[in-house]
Amino acid sequence: MTLLIKLGGTLLDAPESRIRLAGEIRDVAKAGHRVIVVHGGGKQMTRFLEAQGIKSSFVNGLRVSSPEVIDALLKVVAGSVNKQLVASLIAAGLPAVGISGVDGGLVEAERLSEELGAVGHPVRARAQLLRTLLDGGFTPVVACVGGDAEGNIYNVNADQMACICAAGMPVEQLLFLTDVEGVLDAAKQPLRSLTIADCRKLIADGVAAGGMQAKLEAACRTLEAGVDTVRILPGFREGVLAEALSGAEAGTAIRRG
Repeated sequence: MTLLIKLGGTLLDAPESRIRLAGEIRDVAKAGHRVIVVHGGGKQMTRFLEAQGIKSSFVNGLRVSSPEVIDALLKVVAGSVNKQLVASLIAAGLPAVGISGVDGGLVEAERLSEELGAVGHPVRARAQLLRTLLDGGFTPVVACVGGDAEGNIYNVNADQMACICAAGMPVEQLLFLTDVEGVLDAAKQPLRSLTIADCRKLIADGVAAGGMQAKLEAACRTLEAGVDTVRILPGFREGVLAEALSGAEAGTAIRRG
């Protein structure tokens, strides 16, 4: 099975969390799965920008991306965060290669709005580079940076980056490792299984809002593009990847219907 695992920057911030996750991803690969990893790094970006005296501003949860922010994106997310994760995977025994959406024209993006600056909406993924790495026995580790044919570089939301890459392959499963138990109902209890229709009802009713709304909207688009299952998993819980792939109840599984 080909899987795409999306890691939030919060889970990668502490070395012990990053090392644990690298070991769990290695175990999944050693079990015979082909694995692609996509990661963010918003927390690390904010810290870096603050150290430069640059205040971050957000519109609808997206970071306004000036040239200084894009410079930080390349240095932090495509740089230190990506390479620390690659190094942890290699130390765990998994041959990993760090890339971004710019490399090989992997993810083409277009400017989302003038207000947001160089924030990009991903429009297509050319998955040949991912397939070439996987066929060569390597694990691609993709930073959430996109580009276009004119040489522009864009800050792409990591969830959207994961979804466009998952759909471009396509993979069988997209696994979001997050800092929550899964999708919650109105009583704040985790929901174990959802359909696209369920997701849209949660959004319409205001139960899923903010970051979770964005994840569910992205999940629905990914399922409609041919991916079989999207899972939203508590990445802070040890062994959750193996748990989910064994068929045990873990987080929330989303399917077309």
